[in-house]
Amino acid sequence: MKAFVTYIVLALFLANCGTKKENETEANEASGIILSEEQFSGNNFSLGTLIQQDFEISVQTTGMIDVPPQNKAIVTAPLGGFVKNTHLIVGDNVTKGQPMVTIENQEFVRLQKEYLTVYNNLEFLQSEYQRNKTLLEENITSEKNFLQAKSNYEMAKANYLTLQKQLQMVNISPKTVESGTISSQSTLYAPISGSVTQVNVNKGSYVSPSSEIIQIVDNDHLHLELIVFEKDALKIKKGQHINFLIPETGDTQYQGEVYLVGTAVDETNRTIKVHGHPNTENKLLTGMFVEASIQIDSKKALALPENAVVEKDGDFSVLVLSEQENGNYKFEERLVTIGSRLNSYVEILNTEDFEDGTQFLINGAFELLAN
Repeated sequence: MKAFVTYIVLALFLANCGTKKENETEANEASGIILSEEQFSGNNFSLGTLIQQDFEISVQTTGMIDVPPQNKAIVTAPLGGFVKNTHLIVGDNVTKGQPMVTIENQEFVRLQKEYLTVYNNLEFLQSEYQRNKTLLEENITSEKNFLQAKSNYEMAKANYLTLQKQLQMVNISPKTVESGTISSQSTLYAPISGSVTQVNVNKGSYVSPSSEIIQIVDNDHLHLELIVFEKDALKIKKGQHINFLIPETGDTQYQGEVYLVGTAVDETNRTIKVHGHPNTENKLLTGMFVEASIQIDSKKALALPENAVVEKDGDFSVLVLSEQENGNYKFEERLVTIGSRLNSYVEILNTEDFEDGTQFLINGAFELLAN
């Protein structure tokens, strides 16, 4: 293999090591890298061999951080109206039942007036029904009169209950209306506790019944929503370990496990959904993109510490001890093909290129090969 370190580069390295012996620099003009015993020990270099390590067999996937449907709520106005007041902004925390938005609509007035009319008439119709029932039992009135009174009362009662439900839907208290208080405004309350993630209105804006006014998300029960291709679907089982990271926030690895596996394949993209639970107390946010690997099995393979393998221009190299004599260490650069990575070890796939007992520079290779 051609010499990797030139005289000038190696001379700079030896200067950093604190020595510039003439015979050492002459030796390094030949193929390979030669270090004296002083250089080797003074820079905490060390040797090692290929060792058996456990590695994961995993399925690579992507997805996002999400919450269950019951932990996400969209606030709407059942009858629409103009926004009279709102004080919330994105990021505010709210508790269930907290006032959020006040809506004004003259339809509220009409609804309350109609309810009050039916309410006040209901007592009279009930009395007429009871009176005709008694008269019928005493054969004083006809069955026709009784049935008419009964029909009037039951229709009024049904109308009363319907209007009562409509008032409750717009958060207007029927008891308040029954006391004679009528308002053109209605207050919308938080249906769940959580954080405000969207505010789509301003004071004075009009909202229709279908308008999404505010969105609330409860992040106490975050989960992973992962997408797995059909070819790997049958390999995924509940309880399997998940490693994931959020690329936009760095290379921090998080852990989790598979909780639910989809039972149907999406016909459009031929994937299934996998629901996972993260095992972390770190603050994660709904909607974050994740890259994940799901461990489906494990294997044993020959490996080297990560510090022994140096990447350059897409290739991976190691330094092999080719000769040791007169207190000097001679190393040759060799290319390797790597596989899995786990716990600071790298799987070496082309182990047949190395003899049994081959010694590698496992600490210090980067300093020598990066020059």
